[in-house]
Amino acid sequence: MSEPAGGVPQATAPRHPPDFGGAEPPAVLDESGRLALAPAEALAAALPLPLSTRFRLRPEITPLQQAFLTLHGFLVFDRVASREEVCATLAEIDRVEAELLAAGKQSVNGVPVWFGPDPDGNEYLYRMGFSSEFSPWLSRFVRDARFEPVRRLIGEDARIGEREKDGVVFNRYVNAPASLRPNLAWHTDSLRDIFYNWKVPGPMLNVGLHFDRVRPQDGGLRLLPGTHTQGVLGSLFRKIPFLTQRADPNELAVETWPGDLTVHDGRMWHRVDANPVQGWASLRRSMYVPYVMDAVLEKHAASPTPLYLRVFDTIIRWRAARLRKRLGK
Repeated sequence: MSEPAGGVPQATAPRHPPDFGGAEPPAVLDESGRLALAPAEALAAALPLPLSTRFRLRPEITPLQQAFLTLHGFLVFDRVASREEVCATLAEIDRVEAELLAAGKQSVNGVPVWFGPDPDGNEYLYRMGFSSEFSPWLSRFVRDARFEPVRRLIGEDARIGEREKDGVVFNRYVNAPASLRPNLAWHTDSLRDIFYNWKVPGPMLNVGLHFDRVRPQDGGLRLLPGTHTQGVLGSLFRKIPFLTQRADPNELAVETWPGDLTVHDGRMWHRVDANPVQGWASLRRSMYVPYVMDAVLEKHAASPTPLYLRVFDTIIRWRAARLRKRLGK
């Protein structure tokens, strides 16, 4: 794809453009005069801030942002990606979807690709890993210098693992009678480490870019703030992982605008709520970028599928087959 000077690929618009209209987001928190707070001062200043606080991503993570993350386990940064970049990313994923369908791909580097019926009954890409492997532009985008403060927040030695773990993961959620993925039940990302070591791992931050306007009534990401500090029992038994769907009275609905960037600690309980609206109006899309501190362990075309992913993949493919049968496909 050709690229203008601005670096955004010249592509057709995405099949389902995001909604940039409607009300503007709340004002970003004004941190002027508080950029050099000591840790104790920053914690005291963060305590009274509402959970809906939106921050500006600066060249450095500020003491107040670090304190908010320490207290609550998440941050929301206002519109880090531009409108042009949001649309370019969505158009690239549309292109990659067509490429994978044409090739009959069922996995990439050992990580399953999940296709299922869309609201019109056509094959639709709901989740894929290693998205940037199919898009040189997307690979450059996730490595843009503006994201350096996020990398350093995770660790000075952190790297973007485009070919590690699941790579750059793109998610789509849509609610329809035959939808493969309208929601995702409560879970933490620390279960594997607990079962191996019987202890809760250290901070494990998920970095997500969001491509749709999602209000609390639209479903979307739900967090239980503060549960990133829970012990082993809370991580195992507060919910039934990947089965409990019910809303929690203490959950926070993370409201996003296209281009927002979120950071949340994977040790906390979180889920994706279904949009009560049916059809394409329910569509929500997000992309998660892996920042890795472990020893380098790149995946490739011959990489085996991990056992836990094989189990999930079997369930997903069984569900997709049932949906296609219902549609007479």
